[in-house]
Amino acid sequence: MALRALLWDVDGTLAETERDGHRLAFNRAFAEQGVPLHWDAQSYGTWLAIAGGRERIRAALRDLQGREPDPAWVESLQACKQGHYAALMAAGGLGLRPGVAALIGAAAAAGLRQAIVTTSGRAAVQALAERLLGDLAGAFELWVCGDDVSRKKPDPEAYVLALQRLVLAPADALAIEDSPAGLAAAAAAGVPCVLTLSHYGRAEPLARFAAARAVLTGLGADGRVLRGPACPQGRFTLSYLQTLP
Repeated sequence: MALRALLWDVDGTLAETERDGHRLAFNRAFAEQGVPLHWDAQSYGTWLAIAGGRERIRAALRDLQGREPDPAWVESLQACKQGHYAALMAAGGLGLRPGVAALIGAAAAAGLRQAIVTTSGRAAVQALAERLLGDLAGAFELWVCGDDVSRKKPDPEAYVLALQRLVLAPADALAIEDSPAGLAAAAAAGVPCVLTLSHYGRAEPLARFAAARAVLTGLGADGRVLRGPACPQGRFTLSYLQTLP
């Protein structure tokens, strides 16, 4: 594979933001606005099947009320949640997953193009970039966020849009994802994909990731290959990704 670009998912891939960031922000928004909902770490995993915070809120309110919720209420909760998420990021409770910073830096040094391809809102990505990426944010020439598409992962729209804006063929890029929905989106766009399993991704049957070039427990020194070629270097370097079949 003549690799020219890395296309990074955000939540669960760059950082463990679903369990320790977004979930807490949803709960704080619910409490602030008097909504009788609270998602513990286990139950929140089931809501991740619904892509997008706004969509997740809408579905939760629909279940709670038994009818379609007021769109203004959904927007109010989403804005409140985004504020709490930004505050959590600013408080410094989260960090990049092991190996992520090294791989971003190595790809930049090798001249590979890099982009963020996520269905999270741009405000959430901005909060993460400012707090966690720092100078590494400059390695990304493009962000495709949930605000930019009408259909979220597992729909391939975000990847198709990223390829169009980068003027790349699908085979020129490699997606780095953590979930079945992300893998499905990349595969439907024809983009090869590597899975670096997040907290919630590890709970999925390995068979759900059969379309991936490789499935890893993580990119750091303690990462292991669960499916795909062995890593001869003993650590997941850029050269490992470049040699995937």
